[in-house]
Amino acid sequence: MHSATETFLRKAIYAWALAGGGVLAAIVAVNVWTVLGGFIGLPFAGDFELTEMGVAIAAFMFLPYCQLADQNVTADIFTSKLSAAVQRRFSAIGSVLALGFAALLLWRMYFGMLDQKSYSLATTILQIPVWWAYLPALASLALLFIAAALSLRDNWTGRA
Repeated sequence: MHSATETFLRKAIYAWALAGGGVLAAIVAVNVWTVLGGFIGLPFAGDFELTEMGVAIAAFMFLPYCQLADQNVTADIFTSKLSAAVQRRFSAIGSVLALGFAALLLWRMYFGMLDQKSYSLATTILQIPVWWAYLPALASLALLFIAAALSLRDNWTGRA
């Protein structure tokens, strides 16, 4: 049984992934508008910038759920014949790697965001500050860190 905090975190990770789907749906809508608007003379200025930022943000938003749901790419062809205990140990190793990956990226992307902010870099057409896209990416990496810790504990103890 999960604690109330753990249940909240798992639901937050799930909701974050759904929000990532919403971001992706909005990007699709922008691109549909761009194509249809081209036919009727109402183009969407900055569609490329929004697509670039939106897809990157959405991809980051899916990472925590993929980790928590054990839906990352694996080499099952090599491990499918192993016992469940050994498979859990391999999954635990993967969780440790995800934990380290999340911590490293969170650390470096935070400083990358500060650099982008100090340079005042903005998109060309819409003039959206580039550092804004780092905020949901950093939140995603923090959730990935939490998801990796939860999945590591689950794999190590055999909990699901």
